Amino acid sequence: MAAEIDGPRLQPRSGAAKRLVVFLHGYGADGNDLIDIGRAWQQLLPDAAFVSPHAPEPCGQAPMGRQWFPLFTRSANERWDGVNRAAPVLHRFLDAELERHKLPPSALALVGFSQGTMMALHVGLRRAAPPAAIVGYSGVFVLPDGAGPEAVAGEIKGRPPVMLIHGDQDDLIPPQALFLGTQALAALEVPVEWHLSQGVGHGIDQEGLRHGGSFLARRLGA
Repeated sequence: MAAEIDGPRLQPRSGAAKRLVVFLHGYGADGNDLIDIGRAWQQLLPDAAFVSPHAPEPCGQAPMGRQWFPLFTRSANERWDGVNRAAPVLHRFLDAELERHKLPPSALALVGFSQGTMMALHVGLRRAAPPAAIVGYSGVFVLPDGAGPEAVAGEIKGRPPVMLIHGDQDDLIPPQALFLGTQALAALEVPVEWHLSQGVGHGIDQEGLRHGGSFLARRLGA
């Protein structure tokens, strides 16, 4: 099965892959933006393969970058419409990567940043067989405009543990998104942990990396 998206990979330190960690980058970046996190986590997850696909569309605001879906369309539902439109290509990529490594769905973890977090949460909770864990940096749990979590309760197929991490100085996606997301996930009975990085803007600091890596190591049984 050929995937329509692809990106840089890191092979496991310890031979054949027993885990698969997929990074989903933010708006205007590409897969190269996050793959180095895999290098930082290889000691924690020596039997994990890492892959960071480039999002499917060229970015409207950053011609060298990619986007999972357009922003700044002025539609009230642009995020909701966007995650739904981009979901099928990501599902197919995840299926293909698991097949590539001959791994079960329970060996998968999703790690998103910003727009990639929106995708990780949307797709991860709707996989027929849920991933082992989701880590979301500086993102949003997307709901239909004006709706509460009950609006999507019927779509949730699994409740993998989630870790949300956000900078308290983020002026692009305000840190309030962390608390709104935590509350919405908890209302859907998704187990969720969170960490607020002090003095950090729209990015990932060493403390955030440490929290995300140790969470994955726990959840993947490494």
